[in-house]
Amino acid sequence: MQKSAFHSGELEQIRLRAKLPPSKRIRAMLDARELAVGLIRGRLRRQYPHLSTNMLNLKVLEEISRAR
Repeated sequence: MQKSAFHSGELEQIRLRAKLPPSKRIRAMLDARELAVGLIRGRLRRQYPHLSTNMLNLKVLEEISRAR
């Protein structure tokens, strides 16, 4: 018997999301991305309070590229 990689709650979320129109799925994805980038930026801002916004954004991009 093969074990599912998802819990039942996760499967239900996937089913619900699949029923959404594409525009709402994309909006949800963009909102999640905005939250994730904001959390990374906030953490980096605390680590490097002296950095300019441009340099901080470069640090965010570096971190995201390492995660892939």
